[in-house]
Amino acid sequence: MSHTTTIIHNRNFDEERALYGISHATLEHVNFAGPADGESALKECRDISVSNANFELRYPLWHTDGVTLADSVFTDSCRAALWYTTDVRIRSSKLLGIKALRECEDVIIDDCEVDSQEFGWSSRNVSVRNSSINGEYAFLHARDLRLENVVFSGKYSFQYVENLVIEGGHFDTKDAFWHARNVSVRNATLKGEYLGWYSDGLTLINCRIEGTQPLVHCKNLTLIDCEMVDCDLAFEGSDVTATVRSHVDSIRDPRSGRIEVESVGELVHDTLAGCGAQIVVRRCPCMAA
Repeated sequence: MSHTTTIIHNRNFDEERALYGISHATLEHVNFAGPADGESALKECRDISVSNANFELRYPLWHTDGVTLADSVFTDSCRAALWYTTDVRIRSSKLLGIKALRECEDVIIDDCEVDSQEFGWSSRNVSVRNSSINGEYAFLHARDLRLENVVFSGKYSFQYVENLVIEGGHFDTKDAFWHARNVSVRNATLKGEYLGWYSDGLTLINCRIEGTQPLVHCKNLTLIDCEMVDCDLAFEGSDVTATVRSHVDSIRDPRSGRIEVESVGELVHDTLAGCGAQIVVRRCPCMAA
């Protein structure tokens, strides 16, 4: 069934719920700003395409289904831009306001700049490609995620996520992947303190891992051909299978499994359970335990 498309061009909107409930609409070169300080401009909309838009007002896209956004800016005053929204495509845009994405489903973000605290909470089926993200507590309790070639910065990322795949990219983050389940990271740099604590099913393949006390109290932890830099007191209490192609500063009492490393500065035994894993040190077989 065909629909007539409404075209809105070169307009400014500042009133409350300015375009509430519209369907099958194309918006080009529109501006949501002004003295009326209206919010929820595109709430409860269906099948809309937006390009070259400027969003300054709060809560513009809530409970909306079928949104394509391109070459647009959500400024830092645009709080909570997309909530409870499904079937979203965002390309070549900037999301700069706090809580920009929450409880959304079926989202593709491509070639975007995201600078948003508490981004992506409780969202599902989100794909981010060729983009940058800055913000604390990103993707808390989100699931079914895929990130490709993403540059990320911000503490407490990906906590309690489930079903996450990361391909490439650089992640400068602290306390990442805490309590995460079923996470696979390939060909990426993971820089920060206390990586992956309490995770279950974390797999790191050909990754560079930097920072103190990584991968503690993990279940079903796998490292394949990874490099560990400035990593001390690693693997405490973890069930782990690892091949590490570098030196590790120190390893503290992994619970079970097998760890192969090029060399290790110190094997620390100071927990009640002790070391239950086999540790193989390639450069100095006499240190194998």
